[in-house]
Amino acid sequence: MSEHFSFGPATGVGSMPGGDARETAKTVTGTFGWPETGMAHLPELPARGPGADMIGRTAGMLAELYARVEPSGWRVGDRPGRDTKRARSWLGEDLDALEEFTQGYEGPLKVQAVGPWTLAAALELKNGEAALSDPGACRDLAGSLTEGLRQHLAEVKRRVPAARIVLQLDEPSLVAVLRGQVKSASGYRTHRAVDRQVVEATLRDVLGVHTQEGARSAGVVHSCAPDVPFALLRRAGASGISFDFSLLTERDDDAIGEAVEGGTHLFAGVVPTTQGPLSDPAGSVMGVRTLWRRLGLQPGLLAEAVTVTPTCGLAGVSPAYARQALAQCVKAARSLADNPE
Repeated sequence: MSEHFSFGPATGVGSMPGGDARETAKTVTGTFGWPETGMAHLPELPARGPGADMIGRTAGMLAELYARVEPSGWRVGDRPGRDTKRARSWLGEDLDALEEFTQGYEGPLKVQAVGPWTLAAALELKNGEAALSDPGACRDLAGSLTEGLRQHLAEVKRRVPAARIVLQLDEPSLVAVLRGQVKSASGYRTHRAVDRQVVEATLRDVLGVHTQEGARSAGVVHSCAPDVPFALLRRAGASGISFDFSLLTERDDDAIGEAVEGGTHLFAGVVPTTQGPLSDPAGSVMGVRTLWRRLGLQPGLLAEAVTVTPTCGLAGVSPAYARQALAQCVKAARSLADNPE
């Protein structure tokens, strides 16, 4: 769990621009591959096309469930076709590149996959409706994802044996699922809200995949939407919660204070993922310091409880800006550690 686990001062969210797996792995491990700078992660390169996008990549990891690309998006199919093979091939290429640049690496290593609820909201059944429309399909999908992730984590562990694995579930649609805001195929209605206890139990099952490693692993949930359900994610067993810091409001204060006091790690997305001039590193984390003071938390806890990240993935920026943004995360984290008050 998070109280025994060191996530490091900074990391990326997951996606990066371009299509060169080796060059990207070199950038990510070069920036974060040391205990004093942060946590290395397996990059995702969606610009390569269907199967490298977040839904297709995770669909390629599913066990005994397959998906193919239709004009409307990814749809469940009966057998592994060209799209599944392409998704698996690109994942293999990314793992090869990561393995090359993590020889002897012993720090925390993060891998990302789409969580069960965002996947259920995005993946279509054969009738064209989202899996979210069918509780049985949601259960099957979560079971397939859990088994697929178990195999994926074992493969990462085989390639980087001394690393401490962190599983990040990306759940950008989670709030929409809880509120009944996911649109139907026609677009004229929305799927009914899923019961919070069902959402929590499913997340707990999928997050539980990492626990076979005990204190040497951790599970994190990332959501870049407003109103992140901090308490629900903590109850579901998330050791850390990753979010866009700019979307917080004072309504979130109590939930964040309780999370920190309960030992939940915060991944604060403070470095912009829209291209433009970056502020000085201390300016990037000024809001984090302000929040800490407002909550009356100990300044000494700050660097221990917070990992600095970009606000979301970096797929939409130039490679040069992506490198700058990752380096900015490291510098901002250092500023937080040196001057917590």
